[in-house]
Amino acid sequence: MSFDYDLFVIGGGSGGVRAARIASAEGKARVGLAEEYRMGGTCVIRGCVPKKLMVYASEYPGMIADARAYGWKVEAGAFDWAQFRSQLEAELTRLENAYRGTLRNAGVETFDLRATVVDAHTVALADGRRFTAKHILIATGGRPFVPDLPGAELAVTSNEIFHLDALPKRALVVGGGYIASEFACILNGLGVEVSQYYRGAQILRGFDDEARGHVATAMQASGVTIHCGTDVLRLEKTATGIRAVATDGTEREFDLVMYATGRKPNSSGLGLEALGVELGRNGEIKVDDWSQTAVPSIYAVGDVTDRINLTPVAIREGHAFADTVFKGEPRKADHELVASAVFTQPELGTVGLSEEAAQAQEPIEVYVASFRAMQTLFAGRQDRVLMKLIVSQQSRKVLGCHIVGPGAGEMIQLVGIAVKMGATKEDFDRTVAVHPTMSEELVTMRNPVRRS
Repeated sequence: MSFDYDLFVIGGGSGGVRAARIASAEGKARVGLAEEYRMGGTCVIRGCVPKKLMVYASEYPGMIADARAYGWKVEAGAFDWAQFRSQLEAELTRLENAYRGTLRNAGVETFDLRATVVDAHTVALADGRRFTAKHILIATGGRPFVPDLPGAELAVTSNEIFHLDALPKRALVVGGGYIASEFACILNGLGVEVSQYYRGAQILRGFDDEARGHVATAMQASGVTIHCGTDVLRLEKTATGIRAVATDGTEREFDLVMYATGRKPNSSGLGLEALGVELGRNGEIKVDDWSQTAVPSIYAVGDVTDRINLTPVAIREGHAFADTVFKGEPRKADHELVASAVFTQPELGTVGLSEEAAQAQEPIEVYVASFRAMQTLFAGRQDRVLMKLIVSQQSRKVLGCHIVGPGAGEMIQLVGIAVKMGATKEDFDRTVAVHPTMSEELVTMRNPVRRS
């Protein structure tokens, strides 16, 4: 049978673009790709990239305060949100064009339209055109989830936060995950009065308990008001803002309410279930280790599969798919020991098991160093850094590493290499420290603080 394309990709985010580029340029396949919004996906357009730029912007008040402690005669002026937003939008447009150029140079034909799946080898575009493909890849990502509550339409999500006309004076962030916590810190750093409501006992569920407690304490010390065990019952529009009626009995007014209470895979309305593609309870597309669905010609990668929802993971999945199907180099994406960072203030970097997860698995030793860093100590700030290693008593392997402090994301990338290679505590101990640095504590901790 002759097909219009060897591969048709639905979704122009990190995973879909990588798969399309490798299949076309290196696998010599005829590739089409459809994206209904903007090329680059969540990460580039309304996720990691604009968020990190906002993190940078929000850190400058602290830098200016530190500069004065170091003898510089400087004063912070007012933050110009309109200028920042304009530059941000220009940068996102530049990145989108770079993605388009990458696809064009690889020989991928792109369509700026929504696409759905008609059958195992046919896709339909929103304008009525249909194309056949030997293989179809779903890479449609995910979207923010807002619970069904009265007044939900008054809230914004991470999709809209980058496009505000002006910064609010008072903001409520609902949620306790990394997105909610990051934006609570960002808005706080930009001078907004921030409250964070989370229904659980502590923010950053799923991360190491000691590390997330350290982050929460620092966030509160910097001015974020965290209310755990608290959820919103309803939102009401008032003459001067938005009233949030909470489960703890309080009613408070805000200028902005942002929901970051989880994400849902973008799998609905694609026509998948009618074809026999299995979806999970959250709407995630069920795939095997090769990213293949129950329909052999249909694959899925990235957040729509709800495996590990990180951009570098989606890229690895898309690349592995293309290598396997189009280059004759069978390869599975490796989901073990994936390092990650949470860009709160302070940052949290983590790889491997939390103390709680490791403790449930085997006998462990825990090494912890908590201290005030030289740079901020001199500036008179009370910020503390946390370095933590989880070590197997039997194999001596480092099962997990957790860092809270400035540059934690940068540090955990390098620690991740060692942990991925199976480094032992003695390997860390044999490594000569780089002095004076914060990260030298990782190789100078000699005695465990506890065994379990």
